[in-house]
Amino acid sequence: MAKKGTEYMETKTRRHWLRERGSSAESKVSFLELFFDLVFVFSVSQLAHTLAAHFTFLGAIEAALLVFAIWWVWIFTAWVTNWLDPEKMPVRFMLLVLMLAALIMSASIPEAYAEKGLIFAGAYVFMQVGRSLFTLFALKKANQSSHLTFVRISCWLIVSGVFWIAGGLAEHETRILLWAIAVAIEYAGPAAGFWVPSIGRSSAADWDISGAHLAERSALFIIICLGETIIVSGRTFAELPVSSLTSVVFAISFIGSVAMWWLYFHAGHERAAQRIEHAQTPGSLGRQAFTYAHLPILAGIILNAVADEFTFSHPHNPVDPAAAIAILGGPALFLAGNLWFKGATSPRPPLSHFLGLLLFVLLAFLIPVLELYQLAFLATAALLVVALWEYVSLRRTTDVIVES
Repeated sequence: MAKKGTEYMETKTRRHWLRERGSSAESKVSFLELFFDLVFVFSVSQLAHTLAAHFTFLGAIEAALLVFAIWWVWIFTAWVTNWLDPEKMPVRFMLLVLMLAALIMSASIPEAYAEKGLIFAGAYVFMQVGRSLFTLFALKKANQSSHLTFVRISCWLIVSGVFWIAGGLAEHETRILLWAIAVAIEYAGPAAGFWVPSIGRSSAADWDISGAHLAERSALFIIICLGETIIVSGRTFAELPVSSLTSVVFAISFIGSVAMWWLYFHAGHERAAQRIEHAQTPGSLGRQAFTYAHLPILAGIILNAVADEFTFSHPHNPVDPAAAIAILGGPALFLAGNLWFKGATSPRPPLSHFLGLLLFVLLAFLIPVLELYQLAFLATAALLVVALWEYVSLRRTTDVIVES
């Protein structure tokens, strides 16, 4: 009897770490979650500056692997706090420990392919595996199917962690290869249902999530990343001599960030939250719309920040291939991610976004005759055209529904 009583109290305590489904707090994003996100804004800033300083083919591959890693550790944590309640002290302590590890990981980004590779890899693996094992423990007596899912996730993260650590110990070219293998393993995990021998794979029904919480978490992360690009532009503008051209470049940068904000938040965020909340398999839809589709959105913001640095530094320079990739590739990636995101959470993908991607392809033909600031102006104009088209299209659709 004493043993059963102990098991009951343990079950009750661990269940108390979970968000209460059906309550008003189920979809609430806590202040601690927002505090946690600030470290990752630092990561985004570090990535943008590092990529701008080493904008070569090899530098792009290196940065891409780090973007994959930063996004993955953040979105996995967002999924975990969809189940675990950050207001509970053990969960709160776990997030603060992860926050410290994320700060160490972010600080090591500029030298991740030099002497700080093991520091980056160690902090990353500690976050991924440690958070997964903590969640596995929290769910052990509370939710058997979710507990089994995190057994699978932990297995995959431990395997990938071996490659992360091995890469941190290896030389430069070998490090890139081993980290690429680690990234491939982790990104294949959700698509494979985290299949593990003898216990099989997770099903979509195992991922019972609050769509509103996941949508808001992702939206808040995107908005603070956009805010960081505005802060960087403002700081750069303040440090440069006052001139009409500098003012024009600053205006282009600001309007471009506003256009990105408008494209993401005008309709996509709210619609996604509602669609996932009423989906038969919210986990499957959430995995596609947030876990995967938001990666190019984040990459687009980072690349756009790099483009701003190039344009501020040498506005009158002819457009070289590296600058063209940043100036056109950033908004194009952001638009492609939004197309994926909105296509997954609406009856049909927005036609305006297809037009926008076509416009960026056409702008590439003008590269030989343009200066940097001119190409940046046209890229921002293309984003504004897409935003305006989507706005008008949605208003017409709303008017038709109201009239009928």
